[in-house]
Amino acid sequence: MQAKDFIAPNFTHQFVGKKVTSTAPSNIALVKYWGKYDQQLPTNASISFTLNNCKTITEIHLEETNTTKDFNFQVYLDGKLRPEFKPKIESFLKKIDVYSPFLKHYQFSIHTKNTFPHSSGIASSASGLAALAKCIVDLEQSANQSQSVDYYKLKTSFLARLGSGSACRSTHGDLVVWGKHSSIPESSNLYGIEFPFEVHEKFKNFCDSILLVDKGQKQVSSTVGHQLMHQHPFAEQRFKQANDNLTQLTSILQNGTYEDFFSLVETEALSLHAMMMTSSPYFILMRPNTLQIIEAIWDFRNSTQIPLGFTLDAGANVHLLYPKSVENEVKSFIKNSLASYCENKEYIHDQVTID
Repeated sequence: MQAKDFIAPNFTHQFVGKKVTSTAPSNIALVKYWGKYDQQLPTNASISFTLNNCKTITEIHLEETNTTKDFNFQVYLDGKLRPEFKPKIESFLKKIDVYSPFLKHYQFSIHTKNTFPHSSGIASSASGLAALAKCIVDLEQSANQSQSVDYYKLKTSFLARLGSGSACRSTHGDLVVWGKHSSIPESSNLYGIEFPFEVHEKFKNFCDSILLVDKGQKQVSSTVGHQLMHQHPFAEQRFKQANDNLTQLTSILQNGTYEDFFSLVETEALSLHAMMMTSSPYFILMRPNTLQIIEAIWDFRNSTQIPLGFTLDAGANVHLLYPKSVENEVKSFIKNSLASYCENKEYIHDQVTID
């Protein structure tokens, strides 16, 4: 599909007094998207696990007709008015105006909350903007039944992408690919799709324990990080590496080889941070405790042969990935050996379930 296919038709519908609620999960990328062009289009394809428990719940309440030419809304987090969130959301609403023009006709409020602590160091923009996009599309779908359910799934991901690239991988699906890729039929730069191949049983019940090394604000925003790829001396090599890795991971997920899976996923995580360390200006997003955790994971894996590995987002926190079959052993390892490296000894256990 093309962008023009998601432009909403003219329809008349009275939404005053209507409330709509949606939920969207966080995701963790296995092959990383890092670098973009135009309106949030990726310079390489990516794939992510969708988490079961770390979610954002968002409600839109359309309160009355809007008499201004601008968007008229308020934002609440956990019941408290948060005006500092408005600029980012207003920027998002302006980007999607042509695709969802009815929103500007109403005064509305956005009420959102997370199932994970707001200060936990988990990026909430993906789940937050995905949940908001789902609310908006649910409103359109309630007034316009001319399109299929699959169309609205793609439109939700398309809209979410305009707010945050990774948000398009949080709108639907357990294992989601975003970005046009030769190994993935129907893949697109415009929206995420569910991984189209059968996944090996070994990867269908996976755990993600998020080790909270640093819960503070990131040293550099993801937006700035992506922009640094424009003049990066290793950018083209990185984009090729990511796309090649997705080709390999497509086979690994079907074949069920743990050793290859963890080797590739860890390479991806370290490559992401290498890009930041070699950009201009440069940034080191890992903290000393991040490195301590990584080395402890490698030692534990080598000594026990228990299948586990790590990935990182654009920050200091570590996502420890492992099959549910070794959950008890790994949780004991976290409690006894890794928790001391976490801020206030805090970590979050989540999991991934692929049907």
